[in-house]
Amino acid sequence: MNANQVIETDVAIIGAGTAGMSAYRAALEHTPRVLVIESGVYGTTCARVGCMPSKLLIAAAEAAHAVAGAARFGVVAGPVAIDGRVVMARVRSERDRFVGFVVDAVQRWPAEHRLMGRARFVDDHTLLVGATQVRAQRIVIATGSRPNVPETWRAALGDRLIVNDDVFEWTDLPRSVAVVGAGVIGLELAQALHRLGVRVRLYGRTDRVGPLTDPALQALTRQVFAAELPLSTGLAQIEPRRDGDSVVVRATGHDGSVHEERFDWLLAATGRRPNIDQLGLEHTTLPLDADGIPLHDRRSAQVADHPVFIAGDVNEDRPLLHEAADEGRIAGDNAGRFPDVRMRPRRAPLAVVFSEPQIALAGASHAELCASGTAFETGRVSFEDQGRSRVMGRNQGALHVYGEVGTGRFLGAEMLGPAAEHIGHLLAWSVQRGDTVQQMLDSPFYHPVVEEGLRTALRQLQRALHMGPVPVERCLDCGPGT
Repeated sequence: MNANQVIETDVAIIGAGTAGMSAYRAALEHTPRVLVIESGVYGTTCARVGCMPSKLLIAAAEAAHAVAGAARFGVVAGPVAIDGRVVMARVRSERDRFVGFVVDAVQRWPAEHRLMGRARFVDDHTLLVGATQVRAQRIVIATGSRPNVPETWRAALGDRLIVNDDVFEWTDLPRSVAVVGAGVIGLELAQALHRLGVRVRLYGRTDRVGPLTDPALQALTRQVFAAELPLSTGLAQIEPRRDGDSVVVRATGHDGSVHEERFDWLLAATGRRPNIDQLGLEHTTLPLDADGIPLHDRRSAQVADHPVFIAGDVNEDRPLLHEAADEGRIAGDNAGRFPDVRMRPRRAPLAVVFSEPQIALAGASHAELCASGTAFETGRVSFEDQGRSRVMGRNQGALHVYGEVGTGRFLGAEMLGPAAEHIGHLLAWSVQRGDTVQQMLDSPFYHPVVEEGLRTALRQLQRALHMGPVPVERCLDCGPGT
């Protein structure tokens, strides 16, 4: 499209990531006048720098770990040799393949449906993209998010500071990396790099490792990963400084203890921030929350009663690909059919961490149940002595399942253990269907499988539910019995 022009459209979508692409397809069901505005390069965050590249690195790490641990089964494979250049060449090649699929899909859209450039609001219905003015009857904000890194670190470390996006541009594995941030991204990458022979230390300001909220499972998570990974958590201060081509990390504990270690790189996995600050929202009448995010209804994606909708990581709701796709579909559909805005049911929550052991949350978390005041009971199983888990040599972790007192309805689960990505799906499906614990127990369980551990936890939960409600005090302090 030529510059210095005015474009009139029914629906303008800002961002061509997962949410934006989903919104585009949904809006097209109602009107052919749809315009997608993208400020960067085509290719979703998941395909380019997120889900797929990290899982490629994790796959290599799992292969190396399997070979290194084969001796316990009586299989002697010899010393493990890791060729970092080959590892990273496969990561980049497969990443580019996934990105290519996305780019090809976008390039097949009609040219009049695409506009490159950074969009800024002029008013509620007008966007400025370079010298081009876009007047839209409805607008979808799907601008995604970016790594949130302290500016002081950027200034101090220069090119020795990287984020997860940068890892997948490496042509070889480094010798050492400090990973700051013990959430999902930091945990996955730290463990993968460690298993590929990179010297790693994982740092965290709090004692939490990963996303689990159940106090007993969180404690177990710290114990399990501390046994494999050099781990420094619960820190009062993390102070990195550059020394030549190295980074020195000074970590101070709340007890005053100090630990310093030198690395080639510092990988900041310190969370993400929504790409909302350069949109010019101050020129609109949209209501904003304290963080500047437009106030919206997650069931419709609509911002108050305005013809503006928001979807994906930018809304800071559930920053997961499948959630972004759902939100984009809801936002695009309602933008296309506006003013006939419809409330859409949301899927049961499901989140997975591809560490080893894996982590999964399905349905309501322990923290959410406590915060809501729901009367619930917990069923537990440890995988340490679970039959199939021991056979595979993957007998670490535990599963906690939650059921509602009075109704027996299954509410959710948190898990650290083998096959969590699969068991998590089964549990999320049960939450979405509204299954009771008894209905789940009435389902088939094969032998010998890891799911037998789930049955053990459900049986314990069923017994606990028949014993009566949990006192609220036991829930609020997250003590025994919750």
